Amino acid sequence: MNPRDAEMAMSSILNTDDIKKALDAFAVADSFDHKKFFELVGLKSKSADDVKKVFTVLDADNSGFIEEEELKFVLKGFAKDGRDLTDKETKAFLKAADKDGDGKIGVDEFAALVKE
Repeated sequence: MNPRDAEMAMSSILNTDDIKKALDAFAVADSFDHKKFFELVGLKSKSADDVKKVFTVLDADNSGFIEEEELKFVLKGFAKDGRDLTDKETKAFLKAADKDGDGKIGVDEFAALVKE
């Protein structure tokens, strides 16, 4: 999915002002906090179906998992001008979500992380 399509898909699920606010809050490198981000972007209060839709957008290669390489660009999934996560942020995000230790995030792990 190209960044433009991803952004359109996200804005059909989430409020664009909330997306902008969440991205602005973590504009500085190494400031990313997934719990705060999911709260600010409004994902925490969404239905399980909407959370799955967001997962599908972020799973750029449609493998059924968000791998570390995709995680690095997670903010671009919300808006094309989102920054890349640093390696440190990417690893921390993956560690927080990857409950079964397989090195990638499945849809159930993602949903659990969002609702944390």
